[in-house]
Amino acid sequence: MPEKTGPLHGVRVLDLTSFIFGPYATQTLGDLGAEIVKIESPEGDQQRYGQKNTKSGNMSSGFVSLNRNKRSVTLDLKTEEGRAKLAALVPTAHAFIHNVRADAMARLGFDYESVAKLNPSIVYVHCVGFGSDGPYAPRMAFDDLVQAASGAADLLPHVDGNEDLRLLPSFLADKVSGLHALYGLLAALFHRERSGEGQFVEVPMLECFTSFLMIEHLFGETFEPPISHVGNSVALAADRKPFRTKDGHICVQPTSQAQAAKFMELGGLPDAYKSERFVNAQGGKAKVLIYYQMMQEAALSRTTEEWMRLGEEYRVAIMRANTLDEVLSDPHLKAVDFFQLRELPGEGQWRAMKPPIKFSKTPASIRLDPPKPGADTDAY
Repeated sequence: MPEKTGPLHGVRVLDLTSFIFGPYATQTLGDLGAEIVKIESPEGDQQRYGQKNTKSGNMSSGFVSLNRNKRSVTLDLKTEEGRAKLAALVPTAHAFIHNVRADAMARLGFDYESVAKLNPSIVYVHCVGFGSDGPYAPRMAFDDLVQAASGAADLLPHVDGNEDLRLLPSFLADKVSGLHALYGLLAALFHRERSGEGQFVEVPMLECFTSFLMIEHLFGETFEPPISHVGNSVALAADRKPFRTKDGHICVQPTSQAQAAKFMELGGLPDAYKSERFVNAQGGKAKVLIYYQMMQEAALSRTTEEWMRLGEEYRVAIMRANTLDEVLSDPHLKAVDFFQLRELPGEGQWRAMKPPIKFSKTPASIRLDPPKPGADTDAY
């Protein structure tokens, strides 16, 4: 078994991010082997506090889920001593990432120009809400605000007919933008390796999330003049949802009419497309409605496990649809040891999700549990 150092072993990242956007990116870098030096104020990252789902008061579930494989160094950057200690770390690092306002970092003396003077080859990543060349640049940004501006809050109304704009029930904009910050930093590191040059990388949430969201939903507006409406018709179909089985739910995605017909046959509806109710349905919308009714009837004829077996046997795309609770006991995730119980000093056990990407030579791993505030200050 290769030593679990990860492909980024030897890379040091100074991490001044908080909340979700930046920490998701830096945790992933840590999983890949980078040394993440999390710089916190003496009070600690705000994500540590203010939630009901915490045991000791400074290790909330949100913080624990986003800050493994990191070292915690507490520095008061409002003091000369704290700034001097951070400045001393800059020449030792390959990358510097933060989500602090640009003017605030400039006042502290850690804007890109100042940091680059200390380390010309550093990759400097600024996680922002909105691109610096647009009118929203000075505004505050959080997941809800970016979901709203990107059009994401208009997705559910297209599906269920409720005209109220609603946010998607996940901090999706933060996490998607975190992945953009990740690849931006990695690409800049690759350039650094080839050229020796550092550079400034700006990662704006609104632009990142909108580009992610509108890949399919630009739809007819992809062309000018438009050839149809905005919003992907398949993705926004109201009937695009799991079906009930005898004891749970499954999701079915037939790739052909033959697959759909086989599913309905296995569910007790042979020759469904030749049935009287389907043939006599007037118009395309009526036929679609009958199709989904037949699919649901077929699904109810068997248990979830029976469908899982039949889907594999007959090469029909079927998968169990888990509730959030059921995800924890999903047989595939259990077999690959995805949720791993680990001991966290002072907190008891915590459930970690293993790094999902597999490397044959340099495996990613969980080497460090989430740190207490300042746990590594003396070491740096």
